[in-house]
Amino acid sequence: MALPTEQQTHVGSYHKILSITDRILNGGEITKEEAIELIHTPDEDTMILLAMADKIKQHFNDNSVDICAIVNARSGKCPENCKFCAQSAHHSTGVQEYPFMDDDSLLEAAKKAKEAGAIRFSIVTSGRNTSNPNEFNQILRVLKQIREEVGLEICCSLGLLTYEQALQLKEVGVTRYHSNIETAPSHFPDICTTHSYEDKMFTIDNAKKAGIRVCSGGILGLNETLEQRVEMAFELKRLNIDSIPLNILNPIKGTPFEDNKALKPMEILRTFAVFRFILPKALIRTAGGREVNLRDLQSYALKGGLNGIMVGGYLTTGGRSPQDDLQMIDDLELTRTAVQL
Repeated sequence: MALPTEQQTHVGSYHKILSITDRILNGGEITKEEAIELIHTPDEDTMILLAMADKIKQHFNDNSVDICAIVNARSGKCPENCKFCAQSAHHSTGVQEYPFMDDDSLLEAAKKAKEAGAIRFSIVTSGRNTSNPNEFNQILRVLKQIREEVGLEICCSLGLLTYEQALQLKEVGVTRYHSNIETAPSHFPDICTTHSYEDKMFTIDNAKKAGIRVCSGGILGLNETLEQRVEMAFELKRLNIDSIPLNILNPIKGTPFEDNKALKPMEILRTFAVFRFILPKALIRTAGGREVNLRDLQSYALKGGLNGIMVGGYLTTGGRSPQDDLQMIDDLELTRTAVQL
């Protein structure tokens, strides 16, 4: 007896997921058209999609979770007009503003990050770049101290970066430079006009030329389409990015996106899973906005294809207790990656 049309679609959907998974596990790749199809997976097959994304993660990586933490070392008064950002001087958000932190405060933040389970620590600054030579020298000095005295891998996110700066960061032991592409190239002009997508490429290229791995991802929920999320993933693949943080918009009052509707948790998890299908070997991390948007389903991210997590809060919003995150990792019977200095 022939199956009803809806049942035929259902059977076809999970067979498609299994077929693409098998191809990737055997060294093949997913096409953009197939990825678009998967990101539209119906609710009833979403758990199959997550399970297969996790199977891909385990095959190409392992069962460990990479934990990182950041500090907002200089807050507010940013001249850029990114529509999602609480720190932009173009928006009235009431965000706390302060100049660059002192050495002792940064070292203390790094120590707390290590206590929270992080193996990697990043100094992040608001603003277009870090062109003040005194401030940049301070960053170099503190990063070296954190690596040598605290025993953490060191990263930073300092805006647009010159090649000369990248070489100096490499010299003090920086292993990754963070510069999000934020969204799909086709959508970028809709979220920021004070710097271009080409400016992002300039920074990413400079870090790579200096021998620093690039950490780059974006934010879900910036009014992009599902197809543009797939576009972003394939762009990261084109750039050979192997460390990808995926944030979820937490709308901030006073920004142009303050009224954006929250994404549904299952939609977020499907997006995470599709990123894994497209980037099977990458370190893909759940970061800002996960507590607010995923709520009780946060653990599904780590069993649905992702293998990294940011703990201890974000740039202008707090996170949940690091102890809760560590307990979640233990409850999932996952291990944690070790520091590599």
